[in-house]
Amino acid sequence: MSLPTFTATTTADEVVDTFAAQVRGKNVLVTGTSLNGIGFETARSIAKYANLVIITGYNAERLKLSEDAIKKDVPGANIRPLVLDLCSLAAVRKAAAEVNSYPEPIHVLVHNAAHAGGAFQTTVDGFETQMSTAHIGPFLLTKLIAPKLLATYSSTYTPRVVMVSSDGHKHGSGVDLEAITHPKSEGHTTAGAYFQAKSANILFAIELSKRSEGKIKAYSLHPGAIFTNIMQKPDNKAFLVSVGALNEDGTPNTSKVPFKSLGQGAATTVVAAFDPRLEDRPGAYLDDCVIPADGAAPHSTDAETAKKLWAVTEEAVGEKFTF
Repeated sequence: MSLPTFTATTTADEVVDTFAAQVRGKNVLVTGTSLNGIGFETARSIAKYANLVIITGYNAERLKLSEDAIKKDVPGANIRPLVLDLCSLAAVRKAAAEVNSYPEPIHVLVHNAAHAGGAFQTTVDGFETQMSTAHIGPFLLTKLIAPKLLATYSSTYTPRVVMVSSDGHKHGSGVDLEAITHPKSEGHTTAGAYFQAKSANILFAIELSKRSEGKIKAYSLHPGAIFTNIMQKPDNKAFLVSVGALNEDGTPNTSKVPFKSLGQGAATTVVAAFDPRLEDRPGAYLDDCVIPADGAAPHSTDAETAKKLWAVTEEAVGEKFTF
């Protein structure tokens, strides 16, 4: 059976319905699943067919809201909440220990969580908050629950890790490797920190695919411009107004930016998680549900940079990530 060609207007429900056979029986962990976010929409759509969907957030009460909303839409969904604070290595280790205590293996790990940005801040471990949430915390979580992913590897199935990046990475100059372990307040901007974090997502997917030697396939992606809760944060709103993405009143400037719905925004994540056509393209970067001709920026696909980022992140978390 020929598979459909997905586009910018394809929704997560359309993708998951297409790949229902691939989703059935799978256990999927999605980070950052607060209401009105693409992580929530990703989890909701996958829950229609998956055996188990683990949703995460740093606030248990907000997690319950997401769980209830998914179950209301998908009454038969098997949802398991997991408290996860990616701005604390201790909290990541605690969450990973909980996942490793589950009887089920993990087929797909989706790193969707992001920090709202704002003024320069460091975590309890001394890392810049956006980099910690988008890269350092996810790196450690992946490392710690890798045995759960590898437990699903077979001659007919390869587990996947999906990194929700952004084409915003193209507006930056790549990752400042020294700043991973020694963040700098001088010259810090919300946008600049965001661009670096999203570059790290792409580099991590490339290096994870390489180092696992085919036992884990990782992908990164640009979900598109989606009017979500994170855009309403004051600093983010100010930046988005300054570049014309939002109007002065904070509403989407659709005359300049082709905004997507939540469903359309989550579609590329679901493609990265389940589309069998990606099997021979580990490490690929997706946009609008496909691998674009222009791809990611060179500074975010450089093999040597990916290798160095892996090493400096191992130093940051104090653990080697080997296979």
